[in-house]
Amino acid sequence: MKHIPKIAVVGPESTGKSTMSDYLAAHYHTIAVPEYSREYCAALTEPCTWQDEINMFQGQLALEASLLPKANHVLICDTTFLTVKIWSEHMFGQAPQEVLDELPKHPYDFYLLLDIDLPWQDDPLRNFPELREHFMAVWHKELTALQARYVVISGIDTNRYENAVKVIDDFLTAD
Repeated sequence: MKHIPKIAVVGPESTGKSTMSDYLAAHYHTIAVPEYSREYCAALTEPCTWQDEINMFQGQLALEASLLPKANHVLICDTTFLTVKIWSEHMFGQAPQEVLDELPKHPYDFYLLLDIDLPWQDDPLRNFPELREHFMAVWHKELTALQARYVVISGIDTNRYENAVKVIDDFLTAD
């Protein structure tokens, strides 16, 4: 089977990841893997538990695996299960071992780390408007630890999308 490059769109809350992922999927005539945890958390009636984090990790992996065969030359991923590691460490002080074990086994070819230069948008599933700089630093640390290829995407409105398309085009033509 031909290798389909996986491009992950990641970053702190309220940086436009879902909108960017949908835009990029349309631009590249492919499919975007949605953020599994968004729908999962929307259905919760109690605060998120350790088991919920594991369920979100497993759900994100399964969703990505099910959509990869439908991708057209590139797969756009609206976040990755690295988010489970980051949130688990923030909420519970540690990440599930199975998440840590799987991280090096599920690499992404390229990451777009969306900058916190967009205004905060309230959403019932967003919790930490005052910690955006903290989580931006965490994302840099995590991507560096994975030795991931990534670029920070900044800009407002169409400029943000144009910046993302340019770096993806450069990435796809370089490989």
